[in-house]
Amino acid sequence: MTHWIIAPIVLPALLAPFIVLAARYHINIQRVISVAGALSLMTIAAGLVWQTSDGTILLYQLGDWAAPFGIVLVGDRLSTLMVLLTAVLALFVLLYAIGSGWDDRGRHFHALFQFQLMGIVGAFLTGDLFNLFVFFEVLLIASYGLMIHAGGNARLRAGVQYVLFNLIGSTLFLFALGSIYAETGTLNMADLAQRVSQIGAEETVGIRVAAVLLLLVFAIKAALVPLHFWLPSSYAEAPAPVAALFSIMTKVGVYAIIRVYTMIFPPDLAVTAGMHDVWLLPAALVSLAIGMIGVLAAKRLDRLVAFSIIGSMGMVMVAISFFTPEGIATALYYTLHSTLSGAALFLIVDLVRTGRANLDLSSQPVMAGASLTAGLFFVGAIAMTGMPPLSGFLGKLLLLDAAYNTDLMVWIWAIVLGSSLISIVGFVRAGSVLFWKARSIEAPDDVEDTQRPVALSYCAVGGLIALIVALTVFGGQVHGYTKTIAAQLFAPEPYIAAVLDTPGKLSTPKKEDH
Repeated sequence: MTHWIIAPIVLPALLAPFIVLAARYHINIQRVISVAGALSLMTIAAGLVWQTSDGTILLYQLGDWAAPFGIVLVGDRLSTLMVLLTAVLALFVLLYAIGSGWDDRGRHFHALFQFQLMGIVGAFLTGDLFNLFVFFEVLLIASYGLMIHAGGNARLRAGVQYVLFNLIGSTLFLFALGSIYAETGTLNMADLAQRVSQIGAEETVGIRVAAVLLLLVFAIKAALVPLHFWLPSSYAEAPAPVAALFSIMTKVGVYAIIRVYTMIFPPDLAVTAGMHDVWLLPAALVSLAIGMIGVLAAKRLDRLVAFSIIGSMGMVMVAISFFTPEGIATALYYTLHSTLSGAALFLIVDLVRTGRANLDLSSQPVMAGASLTAGLFFVGAIAMTGMPPLSGFLGKLLLLDAAYNTDLMVWIWAIVLGSSLISIVGFVRAGSVLFWKARSIEAPDDVEDTQRPVALSYCAVGGLIALIVALTVFGGQVHGYTKTIAAQLFAPEPYIAAVLDTPGKLSTPKKEDH
């Protein structure tokens, strides 16, 4: 049993109260602690990815209680990759928050930031559904505090809407957990994978209800149409660094769908056959279309980016809905891309906000640092719309290839390509209004120096753009790794064995059979 796997959860859980108790009134000390914590988290996550890259399943039994009776943390290729993505994103978002001064516009930003990381990382590493619910609630509470950071009526109103919608999801989650426990007597994922497969055809009502409820819960987290209404206002009104960090939160829903519906309710399971794979694809295509139409119709830049997140989630869900190794590999590659590009665009929105009266897509005086901001927006827009040569284009090619032999290939190709064109038009319109038409208006002379973006802000955005470029350059290697992840997901026996075959004793990591 390795203890490193619990470190990504314990580290932010310890740093958050320490910041509140020891550095509450010292913003510079808070910044140093947070950045050091983010760097440490990224280092640990990289080590975990290295350990699991050969197929090793990492296991940690809290209190040395064996599964399914005790709480377990499990690290495989998928979970450790998502932890690393979270850690890398958190570092650049934190640097931007410090450079822009957002962290000093309200209280307890850094403590809430650490609690948020704890909830996200815990959701990726937990090995049972009840603790997935617990970590959902941790990240929900922390995200609400971050969302209303710096105050404002519009932000508070959007925050209340965000909380209420997610509380509905939490209630449904509890109902689903109750149904599953009543039918199987366990909530451990590995144990559930075995017990659900043994349920007879005449006793499937409860487990089928639970499977549908879980899909609804995860669809809310992933902002899948028609459960997406909370996202546009919430992300648009949130502080820019918070909205950028929220780019990974929708991926928690993606992760949960992939984990649960490849291990517990796989496509070939007769008990739940046709309950998720049939309905997920139409909902994903509608999400993709509505998201990109929202991009075209948006009248504010922040809402435009928020709708592009919905569209990108639709793209990911289309790939997942195939429930094939090729589809899951494509979904994971596009998940990496959409997380980085969405976060970069939200930070660029904040750069655009500097020196402007508002974020309306209307001609206004040139903002400070317009040339550099325009260049970053141009690259971010190319990435999000899926134009060549960046990773979004590669992801869409992989999606079209994965859909080639499906029954709805024509519809999938038409909607993917059509929505791409619509998003291009929407981003071109926004860019021309913000940066080209603004040239004809004199810039104000009274913009204070404190309003101008500082170098650290640009470095943070540039770092995310550099990661998008790296994801493009090393696209073949990254996609190859996502294919190994998909292969591991569709052969869960080593995962199940690692969790259940270690009764009450320290164990060594187990590897897949090659």
